[in-house]
Amino acid sequence: MKVILFGATGMVGQGVLRECLLDPEVQGVLSIGRGATGQQNPKLRELQHADFTDLSGIADELSGYDACFYCLGMSSAGMSEADYRHVTYDFTLAAAQPLAPRNPAMTFIYVSGAGTDSTERGRSMWARVKGATENAILKLPFKAAYMFRPGIIQPLHGVKSRTKLYRAGYVVAAPLFPILNIFFSKSMTTTEKVGRAMLAIAKHGGPVRLLENRDINAAAGVPAAA
Repeated sequence: MKVILFGATGMVGQGVLRECLLDPEVQGVLSIGRGATGQQNPKLRELQHADFTDLSGIADELSGYDACFYCLGMSSAGMSEADYRHVTYDFTLAAAQPLAPRNPAMTFIYVSGAGTDSTERGRSMWARVKGATENAILKLPFKAAYMFRPGIIQPLHGVKSRTKLYRAGYVVAAPLFPILNIFFSKSMTTTEKVGRAMLAIAKHGGPVRLLENRDINAAAGVPAAA
């Protein structure tokens, strides 16, 4: 299996890249991002691209892939709806739209978030924008598309958030994760589980297109909580 990965330097993307490089069934990973991942692996090829609203300059590199894991994203904190939509909706569709006709057998997996609003009419700005992005992707002619809606994600294996505030929060919360996993297991996952779930869904498909936190953990092979 050959994979395209967007957002490999972010927290989720780092975890997904790690699982892809460890998986013997993944032959190659093309990472597309503004910066380098810092990883060295014979499976990994990197393309640094500045303008995520226009991938025409690298269009010739986008064919021949089985899956795309779109992990690029940012917090909506302090952003206007127009600016957040530009980064979330416009960037994602600018990537997905050229991929679909070039890879008719591709599975596209988009990282959304718990609480995403599929109606696009709710009060939460970020949830509306994420919902609009999900709905637009699901209309594209991929073999299959899945929306991942993780809850609280615990970074593992040295993975770190690029957001300074989040990074500090994870350091403070680290001792509490074992307790949180006991009492809030349905809302908790890890970067490892997200990566493994993406690979499992890309290889074998799944029963639902919108995967909530519990579905993600199940796809990763984690027994469901009672």
